Amino acid sequence: MGPSLRIGVVAPGTRIDPELAERVTRFTADSFLDRAPEIVFHPQCFLSAGHFAGDDDARAASFVSMANDPGFDAIWFARGGYGACRMAERALEALNETAKSKTYLGYSDAGALLGALYGRGFRQVAHGPMPIDMIRPGGEAAVKRALSWLIDRSPESVELGAMFDGRNAAYNIMVLSSVLGTALEPNLSDHVLMLEDVGEYLYRIDRAMFHITSSARMRQVRGIKLGRLSDIAENDKPFGADEEGIVKYWCARAGIAYLGRADIGHDIENKIVPFGLAR
Repeated sequence: MGPSLRIGVVAPGTRIDPELAERVTRFTADSFLDRAPEIVFHPQCFLSAGHFAGDDDARAASFVSMANDPGFDAIWFARGGYGACRMAERALEALNETAKSKTYLGYSDAGALLGALYGRGFRQVAHGPMPIDMIRPGGEAAVKRALSWLIDRSPESVELGAMFDGRNAAYNIMVLSSVLGTALEPNLSDHVLMLEDVGEYLYRIDRAMFHITSSARMRQVRGIKLGRLSDIAENDKPFGADEEGIVKYWCARAGIAYLGRADIGHDIENKIVPFGLAR
């Protein structure tokens, strides 16, 4: 009997090495045995065009080809980095009804594309681990969590609050800040918004939170939860508040409810947050 699920992998931002694809494929077969999905890494994942995994046209074309192909059940973004916003609009214009029935999973820079899909009525979109997480120490757990969710919507893979909070969305702080006011911004009214980030100075987090919470549309969210901010860069002077203090401050200024912490981040403990209602 063939695999019950076919997952296509594309890289809307930066490239991955073929060795990583081979490692993820072996791990999947060993971990899930007769339940193992077939994972197909598009050759575009291994292209190199400066910072990017191929130029904008190549990245858009690979995504569209797999998303529109009825032979795939899910699209898994290989990694973040930067680049999804450069190809998103042209890719979205080329998607068909088949693409709408698929599941899409990723986080970090891929959030620009995930949110845009959600905003266009795609209802199987989620923030969660990607193949690149395999390179982190202990990263097999994150990859297994993602695959368990893709295969059978394992509730153990999902961020606990997302199971009970109604409609949710999750983003990298800097990515969300960058898409506000653009065609990639979805309507998140009455959603619990979960935020995380990595490798940023606290003053940059503060600036981004000013931008996010100043948006009239963002002020329609039901509240904000803060995930983990890892590898915070050292400034030349203490900022004067930690990451939670910053988020609480801007939520209070904007009249947005601060709802506590979320179990998401750029780490192996990153849980899955489906956009909309958890299914």
